[in-house]
Amino acid sequence: MSTASVRVTDSELDPAIAARLKRDADGLVCAVVQSRAGEVLMVGWMDDEALHRTLTTGRGTYWSRSRQEYWVKGDTSGHVQHVHEVRLDCDGDALLVVVDQEGPACHTGTRTCFDTDVLLAGE
Repeated sequence: MSTASVRVTDSELDPAIAARLKRDADGLVCAVVQSRAGEVLMVGWMDDEALHRTLTTGRGTYWSRSRQEYWVKGDTSGHVQHVHEVRLDCDGDALLVVVDQEGPACHTGTRTCFDTDVLLAGE
């Protein structure tokens, strides 16, 4: 991993949590967002500060890799994510963010980001 590309942010994330995260080369962790009913809604990316903001505000906050800025789900669209639970996977390289989703989760206006392009469907 090249440390030159790692995002460095001043974050107030609990050091005990930060120490358990395995970040990619850009300092990000994959965040799988799921409804409380178990439906996968979207995937976003978090750095330490986005995770800190999510944990302290109870709103889904992510790092936009394309815009290079933080975004809070629903601030623009009104489709707010109220965070119910955040879990770290066994390897420390992915988060599960369980939310109550108001309206569509996908920027295209669909309920999830995974309901329009099925590559393989069971019988």
